Amino acid sequence: MIQVKRAYEPPGKDDGERFLVERLWPRGIRKESLNVDAWLKEVAPSAALRQWFQHDPAKWDEFRKRYFRELEQHPEAWEPLLARVRSSRVTLVYSARDTEHNNAVALKEFLEKRCGARNKS
Repeated sequence: MIQVKRAYEPPGKDDGERFLVERLWPRGIRKESLNVDAWLKEVAPSAALRQWFQHDPAKWDEFRKRYFRELEQHPEAWEPLLARVRSSRVTLVYSARDTEHNNAVALKEFLEKRCGARNKS
């Protein structure tokens, strides 16, 4: 199971393993207080894509397509995370204000599709 949570929300009992999926550390949060198992910078969108998107909901569909293409080019970045998803509960931690249009939501969709595709084969 995959869930997403803002870095500014307190950890929950049901979070399972927590992974920060941002290239930049969340503003105003000390590293020792975030309580993540790992910081996975490699699965975050590139700086160029992040700057292009700027969390504009009008660009959401195109952002997802571009982000998924980036991910497909670097399976070494997300395959270990996919393995964790298959064996335990995982929370993708992000820092964006928009709770519906952010890279963690897109990454969750990407990983869930990969789980489904491999389970069917």
